[in-house]
Amino acid sequence: MKTMLTKYKGYYRDNFQLAFPVVISQLGHTLVALSDSIIIGHAGKVPLAAVALGNSMFTTFMVAGIGMSYGLTPLIAQENGRGNRARCGRLLAHSLLINMVVAMLLFSVIYLLSNHIDILKQSEDVAREAKPFLRYLAFSFIPLMVYLTFKQFAEGLGFTRQAMNISIVGNVLNILLGITLVYGLFGLPKMGVVGVGIATFTDRLLMGITMAYYVLSAPRFKAYLKTFSFNRIQGAILKKIAGLGTPVALQYIFEVSAFGGAAIMVGWIGSTELAAHQVALSLAAMTYMMASGISAAAGIKSGNNFGRKNFTELRMSAIASYHLVLVLMSFCALIFLIGNQILPAFYIDDPAVIQCASGLLIIAAVFQLFDGTQVVGLGVLRGLGDVKLPTLITLVAYWVIGLPLGYVLGWKMGMGVSGIWWGLTLGLMVASLLLFFRFHVRTKQLEAANK
Repeated sequence: MKTMLTKYKGYYRDNFQLAFPVVISQLGHTLVALSDSIIIGHAGKVPLAAVALGNSMFTTFMVAGIGMSYGLTPLIAQENGRGNRARCGRLLAHSLLINMVVAMLLFSVIYLLSNHIDILKQSEDVAREAKPFLRYLAFSFIPLMVYLTFKQFAEGLGFTRQAMNISIVGNVLNILLGITLVYGLFGLPKMGVVGVGIATFTDRLLMGITMAYYVLSAPRFKAYLKTFSFNRIQGAILKKIAGLGTPVALQYIFEVSAFGGAAIMVGWIGSTELAAHQVALSLAAMTYMMASGISAAAGIKSGNNFGRKNFTELRMSAIASYHLVLVLMSFCALIFLIGNQILPAFYIDDPAVIQCASGLLIIAAVFQLFDGTQVVGLGVLRGLGDVKLPTLITLVAYWVIGLPLGYVLGWKMGMGVSGIWWGLTLGLMVASLLLFFRFHVRTKQLEAANK
């Protein structure tokens, strides 16, 4: 153990310094949904279930947007590793164009879906309250994509703290505004679920404006932005960014939509189970986003080392990221086990929901290590530009194995919501093992070819 710590000590330090701000800013995405759930939870289980339904549906689109924005990060990291600053500004312009097109398309889909939410066969009262909430989330998607584009550009260059600061301030604003609007403070009318939606939209609008202003005005980026222009848009560059971003988006979609699909199946059981699912999932999603921050940092490091053709350093840094995420997720698993009865009570005071959620948190504790290692594996491989096979792995793990098995265990074998979650746990395990094997083989090949 001492030998290993000595061997990787420098990598732990460098990776942690890069990853910590990214972890906080990534966590911000989940904390919006988390704070929404906590704020509305004390208004009753129907409003909580409505927010659960809306967030479950929106999260699939949100992670698709995050994935598309990630198409920029490894390219920026690689070009920066090669010392090619002029290329970075052009990449940013092309990425912003792609992400705005994606934003408008997915906004339209989300808004249309909000008008036809009844087809999901949820409780009538839950569906009625979820509709306006989902519409506000749809509008928030456009400024969210602006924020993500400039965030990924800055992080690809190794500047990670500003996004963290913006995320922290944004979440504080979301909480304060949400409480004010939901419960009608300072003489305002009580808006309930609609108030949560307005707060989330306002938060994301201000975050998008602030992040764009920071990148475009900060002196540290001037050398990189000399070529930032929409006058010379090239199809080859658009194709290259989309060729990385689209598989990454699909990777996120396959995993998150599996949990979203699980939410729909849980909704067939009842509003109590759906509310419990949302409570446990929001906590698990929070730890996942923390792990994805380590993954993003690992991808940046991998991209830099790949650009420099320093494959031994790449492998050492990546293994250090695996170690960091194992420590983080072990701690999170312990918290879930110890607090499985306590944590749900922060959301709601319904005993039935708390009891159901506490059981799901025990299952969540089991899959923490799998969830963390699979997302770090994806990040490292993304830094290498290796996205196609990992995308296939996630598809098989979640939609061929995890969700179908969850349906069999939950419905056919009568295990209910717990069976659905155990099925998804197996999917995470399969993804984790296959992605680590891919990382091991790919990096060994690069080392051997460079000797």
